Amino acid sequence: MRDVLREILPWWKSGLTFGLATVVSTFSSAPRPPGAAMAVRGDEVVGSVSGGCVEGAVFELATEVTTVAGAPVLQRYGVSDDDAFAVGLTCGGIIDVLVEPISIETFPELGEIVAAVEAHEPVAVATVVSGPGQIGARRVIWPDRSTGSLGLERLDEAVDDDARGMLAQGLTGIRHYGGQGERRLDDLAVFVNSFAPPPRMLVFGAIDFAAAVARVGKFLGYHVTVCDARPIFATAKRFPDADEVVVKWPHDYLGSVQVDERTVICVLTHDPKFDVPLLEVALRTDAGYVGAMGSRRTHEDRLDRLREAGLTDEELARLRSPIGLDLGARTPEETAVSIAAELIQLRWGGTGRPLTTTEGRIHHEAP
Repeated sequence: MRDVLREILPWWKSGLTFGLATVVSTFSSAPRPPGAAMAVRGDEVVGSVSGGCVEGAVFELATEVTTVAGAPVLQRYGVSDDDAFAVGLTCGGIIDVLVEPISIETFPELGEIVAAVEAHEPVAVATVVSGPGQIGARRVIWPDRSTGSLGLERLDEAVDDDARGMLAQGLTGIRHYGGQGERRLDDLAVFVNSFAPPPRMLVFGAIDFAAAVARVGKFLGYHVTVCDARPIFATAKRFPDADEVVVKWPHDYLGSVQVDERTVICVLTHDPKFDVPLLEVALRTDAGYVGAMGSRRTHEDRLDRLREAGLTDEELARLRSPIGLDLGARTPEETAVSIAAELIQLRWGGTGRPLTTTEGRIHHEAP
């Protein structure tokens, strides 16, 4: 849904009703993750729920929901053994899609949600998608407040707690509850769409490789910061794709910012006086990825220096060095692709091998 927010805001402000289709769960090899959305107003369409496999059927259902039915519908799309011509996914997966009519009346908080997302403030939308509750009942949860109701105070309280936990981890997905909000039952399914601030990518070393890494990091959805102690190199002009460029000693800057499990740290400094004190800090943070550029000889020398600085073998084991997957990369752009490939592989648990040499599912669940 994040991808279509800017496009649908003018529709919402116009006072007209439009259809919003959101992927709420996936099974097997689904092409789009939970939270992917497609909006329909008349003949105009933005977004996608399947990359093209079932968009036509979703368009028709969204049109029906907004012009005839008027009520939200949960629809499953996938492989059908009974009807070879049924609408399905060419990848063999299955997706559940919630299709609902959206207007100022049905979704009064949408403007606040868009404003929060654009300000990089966390907010989650919880929607009943199946069970004894009212399908489409919605609650919007911020870290410090909530609006709307899913129909029962105890359920609202349970969902608030879970949604805030999911926001902290940047998770989107289904949570199950009993009819009275019990967490151990699964009578009712609630889809929690987390609009967490984008994960951070911290790139250290204002070199040409850093410009390419910043570009691919931005493409992958990271909030990218480039940091270097040398003001002549660390300029916004040299790094137009970065969200911010900081002139500061790398280890001092890293010690001053918040780092969580979604943070990516790329050390491209190539200089022990920069990268050793920086890695000493980085490897003791909660960062989900710490990678450092350099040859294998540089890596071994760096490990010796870090051991002398007091880092343990367990801390050193977190270091991804030489950085990136083995793609044979040479240019800055190719190296950036190899780093991006490693980030994606770690996020989803892929093998990093050519798909022609593997079997089973193509799309992995997060490890």
